[in-house]
Amino acid sequence: MSIIPNRGTIFPIKTNKHGKRWSEPKIIFFSFLAILLPSAILLTLPFFSISGLSFTDALFTATSAISVTGLGVVDTGSHFTLSGKVLLMLLMQIGGLGQMTLSAVLLYMFGLRLSLRQQALTKEALGQDKFINLRRLVKHIIIFVLIAELIGMFFLALRWVPELGWKEGLFSALFHSISAFNNAGFSLFSDSLMSYVSDPLVNITIAMLFICGGLGFTVISDLNRNGHKGFRFLQLHTKIMLVATPCLLLIGTVLFWLLEHNNANTLAPLSTGHQWLAAFFQSATARTAGFNSIDISQLTQPAFLIMIILMLIGAGSTSTGGGIKVSTFVVAVVATWSFLRQQNHVSLFKRTVPSQTVTKCLAIIVVSGIILTAAMFLLMITEKAPFEQVMFETISAFATVGVTAGLTANLSEPGKLIMVVVMVIGRIGPLTLAYMLARPKPTLLKYPEDNVFAG
Repeated sequence: MSIIPNRGTIFPIKTNKHGKRWSEPKIIFFSFLAILLPSAILLTLPFFSISGLSFTDALFTATSAISVTGLGVVDTGSHFTLSGKVLLMLLMQIGGLGQMTLSAVLLYMFGLRLSLRQQALTKEALGQDKFINLRRLVKHIIIFVLIAELIGMFFLALRWVPELGWKEGLFSALFHSISAFNNAGFSLFSDSLMSYVSDPLVNITIAMLFICGGLGFTVISDLNRNGHKGFRFLQLHTKIMLVATPCLLLIGTVLFWLLEHNNANTLAPLSTGHQWLAAFFQSATARTAGFNSIDISQLTQPAFLIMIILMLIGAGSTSTGGGIKVSTFVVAVVATWSFLRQQNHVSLFKRTVPSQTVTKCLAIIVVSGIILTAAMFLLMITEKAPFEQVMFETISAFATVGVTAGLTANLSEPGKLIMVVVMVIGRIGPLTLAYMLARPKPTLLKYPEDNVFAG
């Protein structure tokens, strides 16, 4: 996970009264709040909500949308007006693309130029080096996003227009296409996609959308530039994502089927083919998408654990998904294996991973663990719920997944606020928060080495 995740600011970067620039983590955090808080206020208005929302519920919903999480304290389809649903779509799109990418789009639309610092932030947010043509990159990203979402809308409309009519069917197709590509998980149906558990068109279309969105803009950009040259010409990060993503999907699918195919409350009532379809969908959605085609609360305990692990791993860096990121997980696993084999370097695909990157991956895992432990401890105090339910819901919020085991709808007011904080941290990145609080001060000073006994 990058120190600067796909978050930026839609406002010019200003200096403070002492002439110092804000640090990148502060820019990311406060620009996130600059969109979140006004959106929460809007959702409390009757124009956006049919029966009204308290500020806490509106804040929770807006946070869930802009962090592309998908957890909800109210039913999206029945609680919001058309304007409210459109606002949620805009927040999901902003959250998926990132504020920095959005600011670049808006400035370019009005013929304005980004400052050098804004360009640097945008390139860092999108995982690109300083020599990339930013205008062309942003143009390609927007075109890719629009094409992907329109294709998804077309296939979903084939199912929902005959079923719901032109107006409602097209809107449902658009809403779910945007929600799926941005890994948001918001659905207009009260049971998410459980009514379509046996529908290949809906399941595969939705799954392909959030898998593409979860690969990351870095991977898409690299494939666009170098994909025609062959696999060996791709960046190391792209190779990791292209290999690890199908591996995780396959492992998750097989494990879900093995653990759930005899469960009368999940897969057992389905035919064998539909069981594999549902197992594949849950394996894919667990890595930050947020939709569900079976009742998550009815999973067996082993399947529950598999889903928690997949949620924590998440999607790709600079993607619309969350979690600690696939590349972070892969580097940490390979680094551990290299240590056990007493190798001095971490190597993948005949490339050496920089030691700073390895340390960063381990730091992400440690900081994430601390944040999750603290959040779970607080929720166990405020909520009367089993530990496994608290753990599942907390990780779902932190990894911006959005699937629920039933706790979110019954959260207390303090519990909702805790989950809001967890979703914000999960989206801007745990290291961003850590850097903002710790005020890092790099130094060249090095003390004499001494041994510490570990293990």
